[in-house]
Amino acid sequence: MSAETNPQHEPHAPFPAHEDNAIVAERRAKLARLRENGVAFPNDFRPAHRAAALHQHYGFKTREQLEGEHVSVSLGGRIVLKRVQGKASFATIQDGSATGAGGADGRIQLWLNDDGVGVETHEAFKHWDLGDIVGCEGVLFKTMKGELSVRCTAIRLLAKSLRPLPDKFHGIADQELRYRQRYVDLIVTPESRDTFVARSRTMGAIRSFMASHGFLEVETPMLHPIPGGAAAKPFVTHHNALDQQMFLRIAPELYLKRLIVGGFERVYEINRNFRNEGISPRHNPEFTMMEFYAAYTDYRWIMDFTEEVIRDAARAATGATTVSYQGRSIDLGRPFERLSITGAIAKYAPQYMPAQLQDAGFLRGELERLGAAVDQPPLANAGLGALQLALFEEVAESQLWDPTFIVDYPVEVSPLARSSDSRPGITERFELFITGREIANGFSELNDPEDQAERFHAQVAAKDAGDEEAMFYDADYIRALEYGMPPTGGCGIGIDRLVMLLTDSPSIRDVVLFPALKRED
Repeated sequence: MSAETNPQHEPHAPFPAHEDNAIVAERRAKLARLRENGVAFPNDFRPAHRAAALHQHYGFKTREQLEGEHVSVSLGGRIVLKRVQGKASFATIQDGSATGAGGADGRIQLWLNDDGVGVETHEAFKHWDLGDIVGCEGVLFKTMKGELSVRCTAIRLLAKSLRPLPDKFHGIADQELRYRQRYVDLIVTPESRDTFVARSRTMGAIRSFMASHGFLEVETPMLHPIPGGAAAKPFVTHHNALDQQMFLRIAPELYLKRLIVGGFERVYEINRNFRNEGISPRHNPEFTMMEFYAAYTDYRWIMDFTEEVIRDAARAATGATTVSYQGRSIDLGRPFERLSITGAIAKYAPQYMPAQLQDAGFLRGELERLGAAVDQPPLANAGLGALQLALFEEVAESQLWDPTFIVDYPVEVSPLARSSDSRPGITERFELFITGREIANGFSELNDPEDQAERFHAQVAAKDAGDEEAMFYDADYIRALEYGMPPTGGCGIGIDRLVMLLTDSPSIRDVVLFPALKRED
């Protein structure tokens, strides 16, 4: 019997390093013997069935019904439980259909004996290990306890697992290990598998929703000669053949709006953005965004549409529009609240008088008291609107638990948004907050090429003054606008943060398959 075989199915702690090394050495020796006897990693087995489908179609049948039907099956999967009992052996395998209900429906029990698979094969099976991948053929039956199982007539070792799995019953407790070795996490942690299945369903639902509303999915460059579309610090690289500096994109916005100019009136893209900034529970250097643009709309239409996108995604991922996040219920089915920046401060930080929120000197002093770097860019030369936004971020943003659109952003922090026709210094822009974090950012697009050129020049001046996140001047984008862009609304939705919400995940690393981590060495 293997050193790992555990007849009682009792939980165990991860192996100590020395024991781990001994087990790996033992398994390598087993692999060497397999190589001596022929092909160690065969690739000629094709399973015809999956565990989840078998549970769905046959799990409700009685023992007598299954015996009468004689259902022949073939499956492939990883051994996650094993019990040897004299002339008979049991194993549980897990295949890729392990989704929902903690992944239980993706597991099925195997029953082997000498008569079914042969003495030689059964004896070999006794020396196989947890984690090994096998292919089997047999007939469905139910045990005396009513568990759907396969009475094996054949079983083969398809892939030898050289490393022991961690605690196979409770997943991986070490969070960093889960992120660093996601392949192991997915094997042993059903909740992780469920999270990424929900992520896939969310993205599929979004694509279907966008297509049903006439949006064309497109792909725009990842390598940009000029970074643009957001206020962020880019990753810088060099293209040897062109002998020029390039940037990993921080946003696809300016390319998508070029397509609006070209006549594609509704476009969207779901893809990666890259920003050379901090790592936190809500930030990863590469992250997934959906940006969409619709001609002949404005930011009000975009807000309404964004609500519907998120509701539809929630239904696809959870089956409902009310979700629970970190112990609190959030109703995505009712209309999202809409507040101005100063209105949000008044609601969530009522200690400030209305007159104080209109006093740049007071705001600067209050921000300094709260620890903000008011003497450094971008606050060093900030106007009233930017100071109000900074105070909002300090005292109100984290309290926006229920879905809330914040509107009326100042021009100086919205270089790509259309200015209000009736309110000087204000743009037609919104940001959507849920659970205290930004989920989406959108606006009526600035389509006046001369106004946009002036705003780019102001951004260049800010960059020269030390603001590393200020935008570059993009002459080609100005040229595109000069051909004429129709009135347009657009929005970017953070897919990772949306999935965090829909899967009750506290960290962005929980919803990114392979998050950025410091190298192990």
